[in-house]
Amino acid sequence: MKVILLKQVDNLGEQWDIKSVADGYARNFLIPKGFAVLATVDAVADANKRKEDLSKLAEQDLSKVQELAGALADYEVIIPAKANENGTLYAGITPKIISEALAVQGFKVPSRQIKLEKALDAVGEYTVLLSFDHGLEANIKVIVEELPQEIKE
Repeated sequence: MKVILLKQVDNLGEQWDIKSVADGYARNFLIPKGFAVLATVDAVADANKRKEDLSKLAEQDLSKVQELAGALADYEVIIPAKANENGTLYAGITPKIISEALAVQGFKVPSRQIKLEKALDAVGEYTVLLSFDHGLEANIKVIVEELPQEIKE
């Protein structure tokens, strides 16, 4: 039986793929669970159109991500933070804080795309990896500066 997958199914295919499967698998699992529909002539035409639209959106998304990754390559962001006299921060710099600092400078980077092994916990310069969709990556330099004494108090 031929079916059109409405969702990605492990070990079978991606969304909008047309697959031949056993009748029982289609009737008892894929169709009742909403993973697939029967591959009628109209449904096949609709699936092909949706698959084309999906690939166009993926291409547009890829170009946006490439542009962002290119703009952020070797970018420097300065983050002021409270620190003691030894340069140790009172609160670590997390991906969320880096994301907010980039947003202030006009770059929308979700915190889940900022890869840190642990929070930055001292004043200094750090190289931070940004991992974007489509396997693209960029390194930025995060400079953690101590807040001036008069602002701390």
